Amino acid sequence: MSGKPNLPGKMLGGMTPRRLVRFKPWRLALFLIAMAMLSSPGAAWASAEGGSSGLISAIGISIMAATVLAFLAYLTKQPLLLAYLAAGAAIGPQFGFGLVSSQSDIKIITEIGLILLLFMIGLELNLNKLKESGESLLATGIFQFVLCAAMGFGFFLLLGFTIGEPFEYRIFGVKVLGGQYDLLYLAVCMALSSTTIVVKLLYEKFELGTLAGRLTLGVLVFQDIWAIVVLSIQTSLSNPQFLLILFQFGEAALLIVISMLLSKYALGYLFRKIARLPELMLVASLGWCFLICGLAGYFGLSLEMGALIAGVAISTFPYNLDIISKIVNIRDFFITLFFVALGMEIPNPLDNLGMFLVAGVAALFLIASRFLSVYPILYLLKNGNRVSLLTSINLSQLSEFALVITAIGLKSQHIVPDIQAIIIFVFVITSISSTYMIKYNQQLQAVLSKVVEWVGFKDLETPLADEPAEAPKAIALLGFFRVASAFVREIEDVAVDLKEKIVVVDFNPQVLRRLPRHGIKVVYGDISNPETLHHAGIGEAKIVISTISDEILVGTSNLRLIDQMKKIAPKARIIVTAETPSRALEFYNAGADYVYLPNRLAAQHLLTVVERLLREEQVVLKEAEIERLMERDEVIR
Repeated sequence: MSGKPNLPGKMLGGMTPRRLVRFKPWRLALFLIAMAMLSSPGAAWASAEGGSSGLISAIGISIMAATVLAFLAYLTKQPLLLAYLAAGAAIGPQFGFGLVSSQSDIKIITEIGLILLLFMIGLELNLNKLKESGESLLATGIFQFVLCAAMGFGFFLLLGFTIGEPFEYRIFGVKVLGGQYDLLYLAVCMALSSTTIVVKLLYEKFELGTLAGRLTLGVLVFQDIWAIVVLSIQTSLSNPQFLLILFQFGEAALLIVISMLLSKYALGYLFRKIARLPELMLVASLGWCFLICGLAGYFGLSLEMGALIAGVAISTFPYNLDIISKIVNIRDFFITLFFVALGMEIPNPLDNLGMFLVAGVAALFLIASRFLSVYPILYLLKNGNRVSLLTSINLSQLSEFALVITAIGLKSQHIVPDIQAIIIFVFVITSISSTYMIKYNQQLQAVLSKVVEWVGFKDLETPLADEPAEAPKAIALLGFFRVASAFVREIEDVAVDLKEKIVVVDFNPQVLRRLPRHGIKVVYGDISNPETLHHAGIGEAKIVISTISDEILVGTSNLRLIDQMKKIAPKARIIVTAETPSRALEFYNAGADYVYLPNRLAAQHLLTVVERLLREEQVVLKEAEIERLMERDEVIR
């Protein structure tokens, strides 16, 4: 169920024509009018030439084009960044309608957008996420970038890209105008994945809280740190001397120290004074960004590096969430302009169709490099085929940070437009492919698991029981997440003898390692697979419990589990979880013996707490709850 109300409309044969209702004629008319305005050579927007009016018209055309293409991207469920790039290409001078042709206007838009983009990336950089997944995240975060960059260096070197004096060469018969650092930029950019695309897609699938989701986010944070290192030495590439690069690192470190000190002792005082003035908070945040940009320019660093450091400095600040909420709209405006302006610089592919071949091969290499770098590390750290493959799938796209790095490299004349075009095409290709790879990551993982097992990478095995012929368990927990973890803890507190009667089926390797320490049998496997359930002895269970709602369940649903249990364990009592009363009634009709509604039970407990607080039992209630929490050690922390 989508949770969206049915739209009104005439009934045809007892069914609502949902597609006809959703597709309104006025939307098509609006789209056609907008496209006519954009494609008309005599459009009013394009009448102003030169000066400030030229810049204003360029911004206006950019926003209109971005709106139209973003709406199409929304309908086709594609990333908005692709829509912004396509909008820039459509109105740009390379192969679009040429509505914006002034390079100076494009440069100004790009520069402002780039500074704001990096400021927001720094502002949202949460270093606390590095602590969430232990050694698996630490090892993957450090070595993924290094391994991917090393593989990229070798791969593009074999293709013919080099480091040295600019010259013209051929890749797969494609003529490419070379720059001084083509090979280096291609290798580094191919090692970075897109935070924007990954977070959006995993959030929509409710997979951010899974182990694979947490590992994916952690690796992305590490990649941001690697990108900061790249930006800090980027300006030194024009004169690549060891002492100069070391001095550049020193200047960057000094700027970070100054930013942190100012943030702690000066900015903190300022923001406390103006915290209730939203307009002033916004102005002060932007002022802080451009102040640090100015200091970066004074130290010889790039303005973009200064914007990133300014954002990181505020990310440690108590007011960072408030600042993000106030600056998010202006951020989106300038980010839109940045990517539209970037799209204006995409060369006409019809002039050199072979460029698509190079980009396509590079995109395939990028996807392969994620599996060759991420999967082996996680597999060797005993995360199992499922988690290792899912994390690799989630990271199989190019980052928007790569577009930032190439934009700075082009401005610094380290690379030429052809290299930037390859990077943009790879971003487009992998963004589209990754949208579907993440959407169907469970199915893709299942297929790839069979392949890697056939090659010889065996999956995690369930720990052997102490006795060869163990008696069947009376209680079966299908899936193990936070509610199940709390349930096990309650059993340990008040009904310890029940632990011997429980079997858990789940494919989280952390659960596989930790549950046996609590004296509970665990079977590693997919609860949607009937063979796994037979192997776990579910057929003899007296009670089967699913504590995970359909929003989080992967590869199955509670309705399917009820149907499976009626066949596998016909004598068992079935307990499942529902999000809404209507869904609960559906489960009861399907044969469930009890349906657990977390929101209803939480509300009942909350009512008890409110009544106790009204009786002025605050101190006793608070102290008792703190004591319970301090003593509570659950399987899933």
